[in-house]
Amino acid sequence: MSMSVYLAPLAGITDTAMRQICLEYGDCLTFTEMVSVNGLFYNNRKTKDLLRLSPLEKTAGVQLFGSSAGTVSDMACGVCDMLGDRLREININMGCPAPKIVKNGEGAALLKDMKKAADIISSTIKRVGIPVSVKFRKGFEKGEDIAVDFARMCEDAGAERIYVHGRTREQYYSGKADRGCIRRVKEAVGIPVIGNGDIFSAEDALSMTEETGCDGVMIARGALGNPFIFRELKALADTGALPDSPSRAEKAAAFMRQLDLCIEEKGEYLAVRQMRKHAAYYIKGSEGSARLRAMAVGAESRKDFESVFEAFTG
Repeated sequence: MSMSVYLAPLAGITDTAMRQICLEYGDCLTFTEMVSVNGLFYNNRKTKDLLRLSPLEKTAGVQLFGSSAGTVSDMACGVCDMLGDRLREININMGCPAPKIVKNGEGAALLKDMKKAADIISSTIKRVGIPVSVKFRKGFEKGEDIAVDFARMCEDAGAERIYVHGRTREQYYSGKADRGCIRRVKEAVGIPVIGNGDIFSAEDALSMTEETGCDGVMIARGALGNPFIFRELKALADTGALPDSPSRAEKAAAFMRQLDLCIEEKGEYLAVRQMRKHAAYYIKGSEGSARLRAMAVGAESRKDFESVFEAFTG
């Protein structure tokens, strides 16, 4: 088995700590969290901080979002200058369903304006010397499927790769991702197609490629509390067999490692608060998870998380 595996950019989730823990457990190609070109334009410190890479990211992608071809292309040039040889590709988000993004004509709103989307892609390609890719959804309205037309537009505009989520904007993350949509896109274009949506295990990734013919998979929610999915995929690729499932002790060790990486970058106060949601995912599905999750949500320090995960493994 051979496939390219990507960790999806998730706002407020896939920070340097999470990206590093995923890389420590296997092979994947990583992206920064979604970065606002307007934030970069106005030199917003928090936005620029999103471009920081982990020590293991020798190369990584940066995902940008915006609605102005001029601003997206200008800021893409700035990112290239900032990251140099460590920047693998610029990805333009045209699929984010968040209301505050869509309201500004960004993210999934561009599904409704293919001409503007094409201008953003082609303008960026003209300005940067690295691959430019696009991430988008099946459509905007419920029941809509414009993915093939949108994919062809991306290809015509010069995109080197596309990432397709098989849900519409109106679905958000409900229902099931439409793999038929991804298959039709793959059959319609000549550039690499990466499938995204509902990949929670190595078996899901394998069936995605078998059913759609896609060139790789992008894992989003399936990596939350589960960096082990990348180890599983590497084992499948190398040996054709899955490794043992992680024990509670290994899950606890992985969480504490991620927490320490986060503390190193952001300090204990911010890291502890950000890691509460990650703790819930590491604990999810285990016996006594409701009680442990309540403890994790109330954690105020690294020591509090030690107590949570001692109880988790005990």
